Amino acid sequence: MPRGKERNITLSISYVFPLSFSFHRTLSASNAMNAIATAAALSLPISLCRSSKLKYRKGVKARFRVFAVLEEEAWVEKKSGWGPLFDVEDPRAKFPQSKGKFLDVNQALEVARFDIQYCDWRARQDVLTIMLLHEKVVEVLNPLARDYKSIGTMKKELAELQDELSQAHTQVHISEARVATAFDKLAYMEELVNDKLLQDGKTTTKIPEPTTHSPSSYSESSVDVKRSPRKSLNVSGPVQPYHSNMKNFWYPVAFSTDLKDDTMIPIDCFEEPWVVFRGEDGKLGCVQNTCAHRACPLHLGSVNEGRIQCPYHGWEYSTDGECKKMPSTRLLKVKIKSLPCFEKEGMIWVWPGSDPPSPNLPSLKPPPGFQVHAEIVMELPVEHGLLLDNLLDLAHAPFTHTSTFAKGWTVPSLVKFLTPASGLQGYWDPYPIDMEFRPPCMVLSTIGISKPGKLEGQNTQQCATHLHQLHVCLPSSREKTRLLYRMSLDFAPLLKHVPFIDRLWKHFAEQVLNEDLRLVLGQQERMINGANVWNWPVSYDKLGVRYRVWRDAVERGAKQIPFSESM
Repeated sequence: MPRGKERNITLSISYVFPLSFSFHRTLSASNAMNAIATAAALSLPISLCRSSKLKYRKGVKARFRVFAVLEEEAWVEKKSGWGPLFDVEDPRAKFPQSKGKFLDVNQALEVARFDIQYCDWRARQDVLTIMLLHEKVVEVLNPLARDYKSIGTMKKELAELQDELSQAHTQVHISEARVATAFDKLAYMEELVNDKLLQDGKTTTKIPEPTTHSPSSYSESSVDVKRSPRKSLNVSGPVQPYHSNMKNFWYPVAFSTDLKDDTMIPIDCFEEPWVVFRGEDGKLGCVQNTCAHRACPLHLGSVNEGRIQCPYHGWEYSTDGECKKMPSTRLLKVKIKSLPCFEKEGMIWVWPGSDPPSPNLPSLKPPPGFQVHAEIVMELPVEHGLLLDNLLDLAHAPFTHTSTFAKGWTVPSLVKFLTPASGLQGYWDPYPIDMEFRPPCMVLSTIGISKPGKLEGQNTQQCATHLHQLHVCLPSSREKTRLLYRMSLDFAPLLKHVPFIDRLWKHFAEQVLNEDLRLVLGQQERMINGANVWNWPVSYDKLGVRYRVWRDAVERGAKQIPFSESM
């Protein structure tokens, strides 16, 4: 070392444990050499490291590590930035009090949430204890202190500190287990809410009186649960014929852009064939897709002057189903069935029920700022309820869609769908996705997107760009669904003008759908053979459960339809 210039040496002692904290002290060159000699006597592995400018490091991994770092800087006081992490108020004073021996579901959820807060506070105190013990380690190994202590004394103190650190680590593991238990209890409380929605038996939850327990006692066993056999939805066996009550809704059947003046769109709706076309004045018509003469499919014919013409003998029908022309014979008074139909916001709707049509149609228009980029129609060989179950579930994405939009997604430790108690809409946690089921058969979702395989932000409001999706699952028959898919974006408006971009969107949509279809088809096969596809619903199945509860109430003709306030 050159004369007249003394370099400081930073002695860094770190004890390797899960949180990996390290502590530093800056010493003079002479004291640092004494520290290194003492550490050698203690059989502690030592690494001499030059400053980052010299780019040289030599180290040995061990339980204790001592690093001497040559620096030209003056004495620098190291300030800890961890203080705010532990400055958390003890939550025990805010524990919610309640009267009585039993709590309802909402009170039980509050107790579970408080349990998690206490576990978090307890874990922070445990970590703080470890940090204070590390300060003691540094104090023991500090050369200034070692001048007054024998090596034997230091070894004894180090052994004692080792025991204290081991106990502190054990306490941290206990706190982690408490937090995990608290989350399990919270998930169970959510399951109780689902059981209540199922309206199929009662589940009794007995919670000890909070005033007779300290936080530490109920943190370990806060809920004494006495469960009756778990109830489930019963969705099994061959699909039964659709109840007439399910028909008394407006159903989207086609996109307006697909219906030109001289074209027809054949559809199946509740196992009946229909055909949609435009009259002479552009007025919509939806008539039975069967000629009254010889039962020939009308969609095989053509549209002639606003009337649909049968290809067999030329009979022509108007938009209300009345036969207006019978070539080669006397005109008879013949009329085929027709459905009320309406056009709104780029979609064609029909009312297949026997009740008078509702004057209100739900709005399916994308949110403000979005432009429609793709409208796709597919015919799928699955019952529409199973398809809706799939669309209302996002927890399956990182397991099912590993080749498409969920490629690279990590599997969260906990997936939740957060929604009002009487709602059919909400948002997914931890995914930045809002979702809604809109009766009778629509699913709307808004997704915050960034780079492929990555989710941006914790909710859609925190994301810069979004994708909005509409899925309409029209029940064509008991084992067939007509799917209408609309995709809208709030960015890249010029993308919709790229040639053949619609084919690219369709290809991608089919890829995603095929990943689901192989699973849903397997479900359908087993359901028909008697398996219950809703045998064990859990907390993230909340929206799918609510759809099934709503549908069951409609089919039973219940006086009060659940979730009707949110419709």
